[in-house]
Amino acid sequence: MNDCIFCKIVAGNIPSYKVYEDENFLAFLDINPKSPGHTQIIPKKHLRWVWDVQNAGEYFEVAKKIALAQKKAFGVDMVRSQIYGEEVEHAHIWVWPEIEGNSKDFEANLKKITSAL
Repeated sequence: MNDCIFCKIVAGNIPSYKVYEDENFLAFLDINPKSPGHTQIIPKKHLRWVWDVQNAGEYFEVAKKIALAQKKAFGVDMVRSQIYGEEVEHAHIWVWPEIEGNSKDFEANLKKITSAL
């Protein structure tokens, strides 16, 4: 979809802090984070809803991988998740550790998560 911001991120037309990428999925830090390390996980193919993802099991395994890395990276037990889709019409899952801190220190938060993957 031409006007989808997430499709533009997948295409590399908009920069992002990439946490994880494989053939089908991309995870990147949210630019308006709820906490340090708040990550968006999206299918690379434009799909409106999470329920439209054909390989949903693989999708949720990626979300699990990111959440477990966040637990390790930030030394927390609680990682919240939410299936969203209201503000951007592209399937996405949010995962964020239940912590306080500098949520806008994208470089440091990215390094913590990617080192824990």
